[in-house]
Parts: sequence; structure tokens; C-alpha cells
Amino acid sequence: MTTELKAKDYTTDQDVRWCPGCGDYAVLAAVRKALPKIGGKKENQVFVSGIGCAARFPYYMETYGMHSIHGRAPAFATGIKLSNPELDVWLVSGDGDLLSIGGNHTMHVMRRNVGIRILLLNNRIYGLTKGQYSPTSEVGKITKSTPMGSIDEPVMPLALALASECSFVARCLDIDAKPLGAIMERAAGHPGTVLVEVLQDCNIYNHKTWFHASQKDTRAASTMLLAHGEPMIFGASSERCIVRDAHGLKVANVSDVSASDVLVHDETNRTQAFELATMHYPEFPEPLGVLFVNDTRPMYEVACADQVTEAKTQRKADLKALVYGPETWQVK
Repeated sequence: MTTELKAKDYTTDQDVRWCPGCGDYAVLAAVRKALPKIGGKKENQVFVSGIGCAARFPYYMETYGMHSIHGRAPAFATGIKLSNPELDVWLVSGDGDLLSIGGNHTMHVMRRNVGIRILLLNNRIYGLTKGQYSPTSEVGKITKSTPMGSIDEPVMPLALALASECSFVARCLDIDAKPLGAIMERAAGHPGTVLVEVLQDCNIYNHKTWFHASQKDTRAASTMLLAHGEPMIFGASSERCIVRDAHGLKVANVSDVSASDVLVHDETNRTQAFELATMHYPEFPEPLGVLFVNDTRPMYEVACADQVTEAKTQRKADLKALVYGPETWQVK
């Protein structure tokens, strides 16, 4: 008889050590609540992290886990998935770890379509190293490492994911446990790489960075919840919408356009998803939900396993024959 798991079954005996008010707490709670709904065995679930505040995640999950090295979590997660494709591999880390030193590895996981679920916690700052600007910090951001303001254009995680052919791309807020859980449930069954950007608050070094999207008085006007097949409408009274003109997407009043002019979200349309991923607030609302899904891309771990099987069939040779084969030579 299978025992039904609950959130407490994913809670370890470790004291959770993040700053009071950190968005990591909300994400951890959402993940613990979502996993029982996803199903599966705890011994088949693995959480991998790199370096940073979010990298403590594996310690707080009663599953297998690995706290790896800076920027290399995607490489470790890939190795785990290839060695045992039956494992449910989750990768949780921050914007600094996954998009700076780890940007190269993150990109290659997505282009290969390895079956890894990536939760990218984006607080637009380096928190663990005490407040330097990160790859996602906005232009003009004043930090300890940019005292006159950052002059770098920020990385757009969702656009990077789509450009890398990631097959499941989504975004949510750290405080939105229910939407995050729903996205995780969908992501768990997805055959390929999942990238979920979680807009997160760092109340010590970058407080209120996403408050326009999370606070009650501004949220309706600054976010847009996407639903497949539904029109892109937002606002406290659903009075605003997204339309297209000769120059691309723009915001309009629902009362000023016809119903047919309002764009309808199609999560299978990568071109449209890329447009949504490159929206800039405050000109546009922050799109939340699933931007893009492609369930038909070949999975990297399956292709690797097939290739190994083929190699064993076609190249029957012993170790000695390989060592002393035609590709070796002697130095005299």
C-alpha cells in the first residue's frame, strides 16, 4: 500500500537559514506542497544547486540532492539525468549563479533539451556576496560594485531560454504559491528542459525590486496572467489589453479596440512567446504564467541512450583491441 506524501514529508531536520522575509521561504513552501501532487517516489527525486542563497535548497528538501559548485549546477544535473534517466531532476539556483558564471552551462542544457526542471530565482542582485549587481540588474542600478550605476543591459532569462530552444518556459512570483505549484505540476510531466523564472524579492540588498508586480495596489496594472487560448487582458477592471500594430506589440484600452484585435495567447507559438519575453516594464506589464511549450522536441537523454545502444551493437570490440587499435602509435 502506497503512503500518500504530504508537504511535511519533504521537510528535513535542518534549520532553514535565510534572511527573514526572503522570497526563498515562499518558493521552498510551494515546492514542498507541489511535489506530493506531482507523485512519484522521494528516492527518485533529486535537487541540485550551485552557489548562492538559493543554493541551500537541497539541504531543506527530504530528497536526494547535491550542493554543487559555482555555475556548474546544470552540468552536474545533466550528468545525473544521463546516468539515470528515470530520476526526476530539479535544479534550483539564482540569477547570479545560472546566468553569469553558469550562463554557458544553463544555455547548453536548454539547447540539448535535457529533462531537467530549472527554477531560476531572480532577485536581480548578488545576495550571498553582499549586494553586487547581477546579470539581470537594471541599467543604472547602484550597488557596491557599481557605485555610479550599472551600464550593462540586463539579461532577459525568458528570452535567453527561448533563443536556446528551451521546450518549456514560464514565469511566476515568489509569493504566488498556487501558480508556482500549478506550473511545477505541468513541468513535472514535460519531456524536456523546463525553465521557470521566479521573480523574487531580496529584502536586504534589493528590496522591492519586483514590488510593482507583487503588491496589491500596483499588481493588476503591472502584470498580465497568461492562459492558453485566452485574450491578453489585464488591469484592475480588465480594461487594458495587448494588440499588434505595424511596429509590433503595444498596450491599448479594451474600449478603444475591437475584440478581434486583442491578441490571444498561444503557448505553442515561440515567436509570440519571444515577444512576450522581451516586454519591458513599465511600458508593458510583466507576463506571468506559461509562455511556451513544445512537447515534441527529442529528449537528449533518450538520444544518448539510443546512441550508446547502437554503438554497442555496431562496435563489438574488447578493451585491448580498442587500446591497440588504428588510432594509436608508438613514440620511439
